[in-house]
Amino acid sequence: MNHLKDVPLAKAYLLLNHGPSTIVTCEHDGVANVMAAAWVMPLDFDPPKLLLVLDRNTWSRHLVEGSGTFVIQLPSRQQAELTLAVGSCNGGETDKFERYGIATSRARHVEAPVVDGCVAYLECRVVEEPHNQQSYDLFIAEVVAAYADERAFSNGRWHFPNDDLRTIHYQAGGAFFATGEAFQVARD
Repeated sequence: MNHLKDVPLAKAYLLLNHGPSTIVTCEHDGVANVMAAAWVMPLDFDPPKLLLVLDRNTWSRHLVEGSGTFVIQLPSRQQAELTLAVGSCNGGETDKFERYGIATSRARHVEAPVVDGCVAYLECRVVEEPHNQQSYDLFIAEVVAAYADERAFSNGRWHFPNDDLRTIHYQAGGAFFATGEAFQVARD
């Protein structure tokens, strides 16, 4: 976690704009969970907000509704196996942190663990929207802190120095692809 650098909150959306798979951590009353989530997207700039689809049948949903907070993490390619594992079992039935030997630290501004070794983190507080949450499993959250591994994200841009630090995208059935090469197009 020594390569982490704060990302200005107004630029936090840049961490998610390329549509990576994410890991969500949450905690309520001393009970924590970790899960994978593919449906996370930026929503607003100032204050920064994001959307998270959190199925009502997940253990994480229970914890997020209790605490009102969660952390979105962007795993790297070397964490694809972990991402699949935490997305494939129920945290209400097993302690995933213990089962998979997940190293964690504490979030900076919300009460939750963070998975060590991810390339970016967005700490979030839920914006209560009961209709959206109950009808669509859709959570709106304000990003209260954002930080990223400066080896892979700096000056508002992703730049992957090696394949291990690339973010990942989940397709289905255990199939992922890694974020590709960045390129720029000049505007007229």
